[in-house]
Amino acid sequence: MHNSKTYLLLLARFLMSSLFIWDGILQLRNPGGTIEYFASLHVPVPDVAIWVSSAIHLLGGLAILVGFKTQWAAAALVLLCLGTAFGVHLPAGDTENMINFYKNLVMTGGFLYVISSGAGALSVDEAMGWNSYPKNGLNS
Repeated sequence: MHNSKTYLLLLARFLMSSLFIWDGILQLRNPGGTIEYFASLHVPVPDVAIWVSSAIHLLGGLAILVGFKTQWAAAALVLLCLGTAFGVHLPAGDTENMINFYKNLVMTGGFLYVISSGAGALSVDEAMGWNSYPKNGLNS
């Protein structure tokens, strides 16, 4: 029997993954523009970085969405969020940039929560017996 937590975890995965899937698609729809943007941010080797970035965004986002190897996908997205926060959005004094910096820190916190809790019941991880979240306390 499913309880409200079952559906809330599914909704949370949907919401957390949507930004990454959308951004991965946007990067692939205009690779030239993305390469120019990466170059303006001084990203090393921007014409290679776009493919790495779009793969992490799309594959990580899709994995979170369906709950496939969720903790590994969340770990990859933690690294992406921290790298983006500190590498792109850290300069102080620019309010919009600082909002994006903190947005990336908040997403990092959410993915750390996913790493510690697992994907939940409605996931590929659960169906395959891969969920490693604790079965006691709040998770029971």
